[in-house]
Amino acid sequence: MKKTIEFNKTELEILKIVQDNIPDSPMPFLEIANQIGITESEVLSFLKDLKSKGVIRRFGATLKHQIAGYECNVMVAWKIEPEEKIDKIKDIFINRPEITHCYIRKTSPSWPYNLYTMIHGRCEKECTSIVKELQKLTGIKDYQLLFSDEELKKTSMKYF
Repeated sequence: MKKTIEFNKTELEILKIVQDNIPDSPMPFLEIANQIGITESEVLSFLKDLKSKGVIRRFGATLKHQIAGYECNVMVAWKIEPEEKIDKIKDIFINRPEITHCYIRKTSPSWPYNLYTMIHGRCEKECTSIVKELQKLTGIKDYQLLFSDEELKKTSMKYF
């Protein structure tokens, strides 16, 4: 069982800021430090420590794909049989730049799909072409395309 980390008041202040939009400036961590009343090196040291412990996986920008021209996306539900092949196939999927999400899920009698990917493209034809290429590459015969009709909510998780 993983141990839960307790954060002090200053650490919580840092986390509240960085889980949202960090300051858009040449020195965002200095701005964060100034807001809280600590040094930039303290902010960076705390975040580096969380990263080294695996609490933070990565730290990066979020691209609004529709504004960048990627107006179409499709979730693909793949049926991988036998399940032993799933590790090999997921390794192919997670290394594709068009795939932003890749999940293994449990199946049910009425829904036999066990691997899910989110694929982004400029149009439906491009998304479909990527899926067909992946299907040929992996040999998967059974999959479902679930195109998005409308985005209802898209936000990052707020923990603090």
